[in-house]
Amino acid sequence: MGQLKIVSGGIQLTGQAMVLDILRASSIRSKHGQPISIESSRNFSVNTRDSEGYLENQLFLGHDRLEVLANHFRVADSHGTSLFSVDRDEVTIGAGSLRVEGEGGVIFRDSIQTPLVRAEAGKDLKLESPTRSLEARATQEIFMQSRAGSIEANCLNDLKLHSVAGSIRLDASTIIMPNLRTVQAPSSAASGSSRDHGPGSASASSSHTKIYQLCACSNGKLFLAPAHSICTADDSAICR
Repeated sequence: MGQLKIVSGGIQLTGQAMVLDILRASSIRSKHGQPISIESSRNFSVNTRDSEGYLENQLFLGHDRLEVLANHFRVADSHGTSLFSVDRDEVTIGAGSLRVEGEGGVIFRDSIQTPLVRAEAGKDLKLESPTRSLEARATQEIFMQSRAGSIEANCLNDLKLHSVAGSIRLDASTIIMPNLRTVQAPSSAASGSSRDHGPGSASASSSHTKIYQLCACSNGKLFLAPAHSICTADDSAICR
């Protein structure tokens, strides 16, 4: 029948074929070493049905989109290792790393759970919530480390460090708090200090003008006072 030949186990077609209606077949394959090409002027659909004829899975290729209708979608490599799988409950990426190269980054509408978030070598890592809060939770501990630089935290309002059962430890050779308020020494304390130190107290006081004592209010607020004065604040605004 022209280019159509009936062979053992099926039908062999040499050249091109135009299917004007529905084509039903259990297997379509090309000759050994030859490619197979399927073309459509509008769209192309591949459907599978159950024993009762109801649609189970569908692959639809249109002029502007590719749609897959299935309960489970999986992409694997030549060794059968799952690289990408999707079902109703979760999306699993089995590749060694997930790279997002768009300038807008990745947007998550809900929470994300991951053991590691890492930037590319030589690039910065930025976690941002432009209009709402950003929260990081862990059952055991959260560890932040900068091996070759510094860690900086900026905020508009209060920066709070709260420990329920433990302590807050500042372990460094130098701790700098440059913007603490300084109270003036009371006049009685200043005169008493002059009497205690004698004639040489004025020169000693002038040589230690850059040294202060660190004081604390009852609410925990810190302030500075002169080194040789009483650690008290006459101005009530200091401890508000």
